[in-house]
Amino acid sequence: MWPAVKKPILPADFEASLETVAGMTWHPQFIVLHNTSIPTLKQRPDGFSKSHIEALESYYKNDQRWSGGPHYFIDDHCIWVFNPLQYPGVHSPSWNKVAIGIEMLGEYNVEPFTVGRGAIVRDNAVVAIAALSKKFGFKPDAWKFHREDPRTDHDCPGTNAFRDRDGLVRDVSARMSVSKAHAWDFISPDSAFKKG
Repeated sequence: MWPAVKKPILPADFEASLETVAGMTWHPQFIVLHNTSIPTLKQRPDGFSKSHIEALESYYKNDQRWSGGPHYFIDDHCIWVFNPLQYPGVHSPSWNKVAIGIEMLGEYNVEPFTVGRGAIVRDNAVVAIAALSKKFGFKPDAWKFHREDPRTDHDCPGTNAFRDRDGLVRDVSARMSVSKAHAWDFISPDSAFKKG
């Protein structure tokens, strides 16, 4: 849905930001987790900037001619709102009309997912999955990897992420079970927003 929102949200503020979402035009049933592949973490050493997000909007809208994009882009600093959550996005052929799309910065066939910057992206994705799951009443394991879409040939979000499915479910479940006041305790201190 154009225009894209293009708003960065600190992980610590993400759950509260969902309280302001109103006017839903659809009923999401689960979440689909993706990785950008290009750009990689190495190609975005400081994460996404607003100009990077604007370039992604141009790519999806003008080059791909899609009617929208993923709902969120996540880097090691923040969670960028992209496609308005009130509307279905475009991110996975079988599931666009029923699933929330989350893109994680990185190429997780090559880049590590559980250490370094990849682990911070992972932690921020856990924040997003848990908060969205609480909002919409999803179970902690009610999300899918893009590669599970029967109409895709993408290996997304990569083997390193795929191997961590049980860990992701465990951490999403743990985060969902705590109150907002203590939810930030489950995120690495390195996950804090580092941009000025």
